[in-house]
Amino acid sequence: MSNAASELAKLRAALAAAEARADVAESELAQARVVVSCSEAMIQELKLEIAKLRRDKYGISSERRARLIDQLELQLEELEAAATEDALAAEQATEKASTVRAFMRRHPVRKPFPDHLPRERVVIEAPAACTCCGSDRIVKMGEDVTETLEVIPRQWKVIQTVREKFTCRACEKISQPPAPFHAIPRGWAGPSLIAMLVFEKYGQHQPLNRQAERFAREGVELSLSTPADLVGHAAVALQPIHALIEAHVLAAHRLHGDDTTVPLLARGGAKKARLWTYVRDDRPWNGGAPPAAFFRFSRDRAATNPNQHLAGWQGVLQADAYGGYNDLYRADRDAGPVTSALCWAHARRKFFELADIAGNVRKGKPAHQISPVALEAVKRIDAIFDIEREINGLDADARLAARRELSRPLVNSLHDWLLAERARLSGTTMWPRRSTTCSRRTAVGRPSRPSWMTDASA
Repeated sequence: MSNAASELAKLRAALAAAEARADVAESELAQARVVVSCSEAMIQELKLEIAKLRRDKYGISSERRARLIDQLELQLEELEAAATEDALAAEQATEKASTVRAFMRRHPVRKPFPDHLPRERVVIEAPAACTCCGSDRIVKMGEDVTETLEVIPRQWKVIQTVREKFTCRACEKISQPPAPFHAIPRGWAGPSLIAMLVFEKYGQHQPLNRQAERFAREGVELSLSTPADLVGHAAVALQPIHALIEAHVLAAHRLHGDDTTVPLLARGGAKKARLWTYVRDDRPWNGGAPPAAFFRFSRDRAATNPNQHLAGWQGVLQADAYGGYNDLYRADRDAGPVTSALCWAHARRKFFELADIAGNVRKGKPAHQISPVALEAVKRIDAIFDIEREINGLDADARLAARRELSRPLVNSLHDWLLAERARLSGTTMWPRRSTTCSRRTAVGRPSRPSWMTDASA
């Protein structure tokens, strides 16, 4: 019995030592990342300074050199923000390890101003006598109001939070209220300023260097690294909220997934990166959970991205026919296979592009040059969409019954019509080029039976 207890104590000691070594290694790795990030930011800052010095030395810069400076400034702000995030991650890791340190513009119809905006009445002085005969026997019969939208320019201010100190005559101790809360520990920037910086950068796509230039014109000069540092702090401060949103979305049984291209600043020019979106919205299925979405960024469209984003998740995924999702549908997947629910909107999109009269007119094409086959396909799919709009929010049994009674005949008719139309097309007409979303033969050539014909969960 004593030998077993001794062995158990040794195992516990070995486990504690291994955990301590892991904490030390994690802290050292985080410290190395900080060094690399700060070095990259310093190199980029030096490149920017060299480019500016060359511009000052050789006179007015060319358009190409001006674009180069803008590109360097954008790269610098990203590196500064990344360096701040890495530094904060290193601090957190160190705490664990005790041994480590052009078109024609169409003018829109004017809409009423929002009701929530405050109104300021400016009354023009009324005449004291009739402007026609000069009589003073005039009575007010009404008024005409002209509304003008105005804005108050942004105002900067410094908030001085005063904490008075008091001393006790009895015990001679000093009393003072605690320091105010800051979104950033020991920070000098208020929460509204930090929120404005982040929203302008990511919501309005306004780079930090242009924001800093605008601040300077308003009398507040900040170096580029200062707002970049604030963005890095904000990313760390908002990480717990992002984690909660992601956990809420992945707790759903049904998800909508899609990706879109975003420009990525890179050496030699912009590259095409990807922004992945996963949406939870149970309202069409009479669910009570609030809708939400979380986003992931990647430099490419490799299949490893959705596999990583949805690792451990199992349910119904409604997406396009992109092959990168196929690993999620495998029966031998560790977390269990994901059920595929192909998207009718993606299948309809290519038909709509061929049948879009207004779009062809905007592109300068004659309105009559549209595909009659595509127009018929859009009409047939829209009829199915009309049924879906009517049954939105009903319970699963009611939706399944309506789909079997109303949608099944339309889908079967669409299936037979597509096969008949395909037989009339030549091979080059049918498959002019391959698309990643809607040129799959399962979507156009050989439509398969939708899963929601036999399952009301979709």
